[in-house]
Amino acid sequence: MAEESLATQNLLEAERIERNCIVLRDGGLRSVILVSGMNFELRSEDEQNAAIGAYQNFLNGLDFSVQIFIHSRKINIDGYIQELSGIERGEINDLLKGLIGGYKDFVASLVADNPIMEKTFFVIVPYDSVLPANQRAIFDAITGFFKRKKVADPTEAVPTPETTAPKANAVGDSSFAALTQRTEQVVSGLSQIGLRAVPLEEDELAELLYNLYNPETVERHVIPQE
Repeated sequence: MAEESLATQNLLEAERIERNCIVLRDGGLRSVILVSGMNFELRSEDEQNAAIGAYQNFLNGLDFSVQIFIHSRKINIDGYIQELSGIERGEINDLLKGLIGGYKDFVASLVADNPIMEKTFFVIVPYDSVLPANQRAIFDAITGFFKRKKVADPTEAVPTPETTAPKANAVGDSSFAALTQRTEQVVSGLSQIGLRAVPLEEDELAELLYNLYNPETVERHVIPQE
């Protein structure tokens, strides 16, 4: 099981979460912004055109690419059904008790045939400080050509597997600062459209990644209101 888990982790692009960012295995950074929805169909034609124009201006003002995706998650209403059952049992008025029971059965049958899905909107802001593979090969070839050969010094320590082992992927402060600047630009642009945009923090990023990689085991439970 341990070897299988390790092999699975090697297939994931995300390496760790640091400074409210997802650090990829190749050194790239990603920030995730939670964005509210908009009742576009309920707006007037002028408001719709204004929103579309603002969205076009937002995209045209970016000098980097962004990724937009929608996360759908099934809502578990078992707690809500149990709450209705408790209210039904405690109701002394026969008429109200029957209405509550009918409503409970209606909701249960409706959800059984048509699962309720919660949709969440995210914008992914990238920053890649490393060169692509083809450019990296050219860069290494050029620097290697101009690099002088060094005569071996017998006093120097012989490299060992411990000293030659690859170190953990380190990302400089400038990369985090650049991604933060991009994130603030995206948040500002989305706010001008009339959308509420909030960058996710470390705990929220961890929860999001878990939900994405475990879609069959994660459901959002509706907590009964006290």
